[in-house]
Amino acid sequence: MAIRSPIVTVLGHVDHGKSSILDAVRGSNIVAGEAGAITQAIGASIIPLHTIKQKIGALLDATKPQLTIPGLLFIDTPGHAAFTSLRSRGGSLADIAVLVVDITEGFKPQTFEAVEILKRTKTPFIIAANKTDLVPGFVMKEGSLLQQLSGQSERVTQALDTKMYELVGVLHERFRLAADRFDRIDDYTKQIGIVPCSAKTGLGLQELLMVLAGLAQKYLEQSLIVDVSGPGKGVILEVKEEKGLGKTIDVILYDGTLRTGDTMVYGTLAEPETTKVRGLFEPNPNTEMRDRKGKFRPVKEVVAATGVKISAPHLEGAAAGMPVVAASPDAVRAAMDEVSAQINDVQIETDREGVIIKADTLGSLEALITLLKEHAVPIRRAAVGRIAKKDVSDAESNVEKHPEFAVVLGFNVAPAAGTDHVKVIVDDVIYKLLESLEAWQRSVKKSQEAKLLESLVRPCKLEVLQHCVFRQSNPCIVGVEVLRGSLRSGMPLMRRDGRPLTIVKTIQAEKESLTVAERGRQVAVSLPNVTAGRQVEETDFLYADLPEEDFRRLKQLAEYLSPDEKESLKEIAAIKREHNPVWGV
Repeated sequence: MAIRSPIVTVLGHVDHGKSSILDAVRGSNIVAGEAGAITQAIGASIIPLHTIKQKIGALLDATKPQLTIPGLLFIDTPGHAAFTSLRSRGGSLADIAVLVVDITEGFKPQTFEAVEILKRTKTPFIIAANKTDLVPGFVMKEGSLLQQLSGQSERVTQALDTKMYELVGVLHERFRLAADRFDRIDDYTKQIGIVPCSAKTGLGLQELLMVLAGLAQKYLEQSLIVDVSGPGKGVILEVKEEKGLGKTIDVILYDGTLRTGDTMVYGTLAEPETTKVRGLFEPNPNTEMRDRKGKFRPVKEVVAATGVKISAPHLEGAAAGMPVVAASPDAVRAAMDEVSAQINDVQIETDREGVIIKADTLGSLEALITLLKEHAVPIRRAAVGRIAKKDVSDAESNVEKHPEFAVVLGFNVAPAAGTDHVKVIVDDVIYKLLESLEAWQRSVKKSQEAKLLESLVRPCKLEVLQHCVFRQSNPCIVGVEVLRGSLRSGMPLMRRDGRPLTIVKTIQAEKESLTVAERGRQVAVSLPNVTAGRQVEETDFLYADLPEEDFRRLKQLAEYLSPDEKESLKEIAAIKREHNPVWGV
């Protein structure tokens, strides 16, 4: 048994400095002239304990934590995609996380999403309050982070405290999480530590490493114990085509040892598959992880926790987020059962009706399902993989009964074409995906309600104009002015006393036939079964004769009525209630 390095992931809003923090932490720990101060592994950077101690320096002497962890393993693919891909046994594979927040901007959509994911997976985290040096008036000085903070002007100190407690306030109000600056915390199990820092200047990076290492040592030690002699277990981070190797998988190994020649069981979107490890590869020392061409070196074995590129035959079905387990020949069946159990940890409970969702990995799908369920969005089908024509056709079957569900949501997948009736929404931020869905559903609702309005009698008020009786009867043709609302052909009319009068047969203006006459328009109308001078007089007011059911629906759709239509609706209701006090109630 041995203690492995804690797995650390970095999350945060776009442009808040996730990659910069990771690069700064990694780069600041490369000691000039000392080969191997930092170990590059596929998808991970391993900062050994002696380098951490060297970097923290005097701060370690002051706090005196007894560090026995071998180091820290930072995932080199920062962000939500990596975090949701790294899952094991139904939870996050990450032991601890760093949430990066631009202290000058505060919480943003991806920040909120990150906290939701961290809470849901019960992953402990600290906050790197990046870009502290950009607070107006901040002056870089000599000394530790706390010395630099205390050496600022009173105006800068107040501005920093204001920004800091804005973060504290959001965490408390939205997530019911307690937080404070790292040096003001007595119990990290009850509060989240915030470390002011700057990836650009290196400010606070020592403190960030110290807090990470200290928390991992104090609270995670028992969960970091692994059997290095046991079979290797890991999670696929990425699937790639490599020149000369073909299809390969980048794996984060979190338990045991993996060797060339081992039988390996890995998860697919269908059943688990088996293969033999043909080759294990790590980057050459001091190579940039984002430029991996031709810079691999073969190794015979790798020990947890680390990252490794695996070459093996028949990896066509491999997918990011799927588990990998090494097995002896007589333990393959048990390993397949173990992989199946991990895949089945994702509970995909679908509804009879709802949206179609697709995601790039099982972990991403799990995160999306959870969020949609929290917002009461029904899910008809959920699956990993690209958006296919079948997904769009399945969504189209919702159009008739539930057009608001005629949508395909794709998280971290390539865009696809929709149809006239089906919307395809793709994003790599779950909250943006949800916001886009809600905005689209609102537009669908408005469109549906607009159609419903067309079928209802709308409120309208007319005045019969003086000296504009063009025909007395059969049918009566008079000139009117539309005072409120819109006059439509076929509209039933009533008199000021509430008695039904007739319907508007035709509308004409300047010898042109109209179907609608808007407010302020003067038009001639033909009124069958009416005689001017008897049922209709000049200067009379006439109103749309609303059916009671139409009135009730119009009240529900009042937001779509114009102000003058609303006034007319009130006047019509008052007239009707002179005869029936509960009319339309």
